[in-house]
Amino acid sequence: MNESIVDARPGDAQQAEYWRPFMEALPVTGTAVSTIGDLLGTETVSASDAVAARLDELQFDLGEGPCWDALTLRRPVLEPDLQGRPRRAWPSFTAAAIDAGVGALFAFPMLVGPLRIGAVDLYAREALPLDEAHTQAATRLAKAAGRTLLRRALAAAGREEPPEDANPFSRRVVHQATGMVLAQLDVSADDARMVIQAHAFATERSMMEVSRDILDGRLDLSELDREEGPER
Repeated sequence: MNESIVDARPGDAQQAEYWRPFMEALPVTGTAVSTIGDLLGTETVSASDAVAARLDELQFDLGEGPCWDALTLRRPVLEPDLQGRPRRAWPSFTAAAIDAGVGALFAFPMLVGPLRIGAVDLYAREALPLDEAHTQAATRLAKAAGRTLLRRALAAAGREEPPEDANPFSRRVVHQATGMVLAQLDVSADDARMVIQAHAFATERSMMEVSRDILDGRLDLSELDREEGPER
């Protein structure tokens, strides 16, 4: 398992870049953005307040809660009235969240192609139904946050660009593999390239090696989408 390469310091200006867009776009009380799984580690990257950070901590400690479900199911998990209709699937976490005065909880997965980067948790003090416009906005923001986190993490790890290679066609190989992944996953060229980079990082290989495997048919990154569990 790779050690986390995201430096989480809630309150720092850069970390506020992750939660602030959600607070500006949605009528929620607080937001936390977290990476989950082996790729970037499991931790709170950014939290708007102590309650949001505590909700994340509880989910990590208990192994249950909306962020886990959102990432496993690859879709938003909406609990607009936690106290009125408590979720039986999260008995320990729900009780702790209610004790913390939380009335509504929402979780949105951060996905880049088949990669599960983490999740964004939002809470409100009172019961709060999110309308379709707010749900779509949060989904878009979560996707953007996931892409930013992955790009920064890969850059920090020195894996943003493929290493120079004696083979003069090295960049062509990566470019061709990017095109194949783009078609397999129905994502943008930038996201396809990041998926290759992330797989190379996670498997401690070079982008060249991963790209050759893709072109030779030994690796199909669309299969990652069928793996179960956020740890994948």
